[in-house]
Amino acid sequence: MQQIAFTDIDDIKVGHAQNLDAGTGCTVVICEKGATAGVDVRGGAPGTRETDLLNPVNLVEKIHAVVLAGGSAFGLDAASGVMQYLEERNIGFDVQVTKVPIVCAAVLFDLAIGDHRIRPDKEMGYRACRNATNEACAEGNVGAGAGATVGKVLGMARAMKSGLGCHAIQVGALKIGALVAVNCLGDVIDPETGERLAGLLNEDLTRLADTEAAMIQSYATKKNVFAGNTTIGIIATNAILTKSQAAKLASMAQDGYARAMRPAHSMYDGDSIFTLATGHVEADSSVLGLLSARVVERAIVSAVKKAGPLFGHKCRADLQAVRRES
Repeated sequence: MQQIAFTDIDDIKVGHAQNLDAGTGCTVVICEKGATAGVDVRGGAPGTRETDLLNPVNLVEKIHAVVLAGGSAFGLDAASGVMQYLEERNIGFDVQVTKVPIVCAAVLFDLAIGDHRIRPDKEMGYRACRNATNEACAEGNVGAGAGATVGKVLGMARAMKSGLGCHAIQVGALKIGALVAVNCLGDVIDPETGERLAGLLNEDLTRLADTEAAMIQSYATKKNVFAGNTTIGIIATNAILTKSQAAKLASMAQDGYARAMRPAHSMYDGDSIFTLATGHVEADSSVLGLLSARVVERAIVSAVKKAGPLFGHKCRADLQAVRRES
């Protein structure tokens, strides 16, 4: 098993566009030849587009792009720019008079950071497509991770900056990877070491606290202290899958969220994962499932390690610098 770039997966391109002055952005994963897709949506506050058509009982067999965006529900507009870009290139589901690109999307809430009046829109989605490449995927404060934060249970003042992360591996001819924009209510844990990497800060903003402990302590409080979170991601593989298998793979990949984020799938998170299978290699679904959870874990860890500070929100590197100085 060897690590590869997410964009080394057959027929996959990734593009980002962001506005760091506003603190938002979007990421597009394009499959020009089409990919069998599935989705798994958990948590209580999702924002998605075209997820119903991924149900195995429905007509369309393949999709052509997935958009991850900030901007909450406003950010779903970025998918319109992706549709325009693909239609201009004659990519999509053939309806005789034209080809309709099948573009799924999920959004996260980043309106509380930067300028909430600026969100991913059609122009930004189009620009992300123009930036799409099969070169190594940028990480950190890029694309859908531009405005991502973690550890928000006690409000934004004690939250940390997160971002977008990727991780992919190859086993023989099989390739599988994850791309995740990490914007969870809680903390990020490295499952390999048990180390708390990012999340809720203590009162003097110099060390990490514990989101779950804070939540348990206030168990009787039903006030929604912060309802804008959500981690969104994509599993891509060159495996041959049916729509049902793709949906199951997305479901198994959610284990990676549960291992690396505490808590995961809360009522204040709309955690969602898409699967894209480009159909080149036979592979066992159970093996794909366990590998998907692993690459999701590592993508989440990478997202917080690659993130930089923004709008006064500290990143992991800032805490490490404080630790060295003390």
